Amino acid sequence: MDQIQYYDANLIEGRSMTIILDNGKLENISKNNTKGAGIRALCRGSWGYTSIDGETDLEEGIKNASELAASMNRNTPKEKVVLGPVSKNKTGPMPTIKRNPEDISIEEKVALLREIETYAKADGIKSTRVSYSETILSTKYINSEGNEKEYNTVRSGFSVSAVASDSGVYQAGRESRFNISGYEIFEKNDPFVLAQEAAKTALDLLKAKTPKGGALPVILDPELAGVFTHEAVGHASEADLVLQNDSVLSGKLGKQIASSKITVIDDPTIHEYGYYPFDAEGAPSEKTVLIQDGILNSYMHSRETAGVFGSVSKNARAQGYAMPVVRMSNTYIDKGDASFEEILEDIKDGIYLIGSRGGQVNTGEGVFQFNAEKGYIIKNGEIADLVRDVSLSGQTLDILNQIKMVGKDLKLHAGHCGKFGQTVPVTDGAPHISIEKATVGGA
Repeated sequence: MDQIQYYDANLIEGRSMTIILDNGKLENISKNNTKGAGIRALCRGSWGYTSIDGETDLEEGIKNASELAASMNRNTPKEKVVLGPVSKNKTGPMPTIKRNPEDISIEEKVALLREIETYAKADGIKSTRVSYSETILSTKYINSEGNEKEYNTVRSGFSVSAVASDSGVYQAGRESRFNISGYEIFEKNDPFVLAQEAAKTALDLLKAKTPKGGALPVILDPELAGVFTHEAVGHASEADLVLQNDSVLSGKLGKQIASSKITVIDDPTIHEYGYYPFDAEGAPSEKTVLIQDGILNSYMHSRETAGVFGSVSKNARAQGYAMPVVRMSNTYIDKGDASFEEILEDIKDGIYLIGSRGGQVNTGEGVFQFNAEKGYIIKNGEIADLVRDVSLSGQTLDILNQIKMVGKDLKLHAGHCGKFGQTVPVTDGAPHISIEKATVGGA
């Protein structure tokens, strides 16, 4: 057999549960067990990968992945892959779990969801939906270099949504909280208050108007600014996309790409939803400063991309035991020094966009379009009329350079990120930020 220069394996075992309550009806209680392994082997420039469900014969798995890598190298040889180094840093303290979700009965969980839903059923609300999820995961990693380690995590979260309608017009409000924590998530985040807020948002939006579109000064709240950071900046900073010429940040390391007020960080060490103590290639988690004072400081790396760029790997992630790829963790714009009042005063006339309802981004062309949950017209430095059906679009580098002020009220929001068919838990965030001029879509 051709010479195998490296192999590694991720062995995963876990349990998860989801409960969904739709309009007071118990729609779904699903429980899933996961057990298996993903094994890779490298022969010159070819990776062989095999996944095993259930009990794992590690030797057999390594043999199969190695044979596949050797076969691929013989049939379609590629330039030799040089793997970048892995940091020798020790991992920090693991998150502490105060209440194991598995100690709480399903009946008690369902009863809590029913109670949450009653708070979302305000007058005028036509439908409600409440969900809860928990995942307990054990991850073990080994490789041919003698690196062997393991860790356990517990993640939990809930969401509540409410829909209001009037004369055929429907508007929704949604609140969600997810974290690397146990059942104490309901103590850290009052679900009843959040349910009321979801209902209020839906009802308020029914009465709101759609603004006129155009280019104008904009304030983004921490949630929408965080989505912009993740989608438009974070993905473009993933080195595999850079190497595929699918990033507007390609070739810009060390160059000024944003306002000097902007620093963007990806940090898997903080105990948020995107936390991991070591990545899917056994590299200890470390903070990466992607943009420092407006200058592109670093990309995020796997060992393969780190080998190309002469960097250090620490950003390879996988859904379960899938093939590791370069991924974000907890990604955010670092806090500045402005108060929200100062930002409002500086804007004078414009629009304040709040929350996110998804959108799209093209990392290669550096263009994006995001839908805000709601907005407010700003008149003479004061918040005025509520507006709905409003979006933000533009070119990533243009917007980064037009950021005028950065608040000191950094907040993080948890969610899930998809890439190459894999979904992983992440967190993104920012303080309030103001943009000199951006394209806002409306009527």
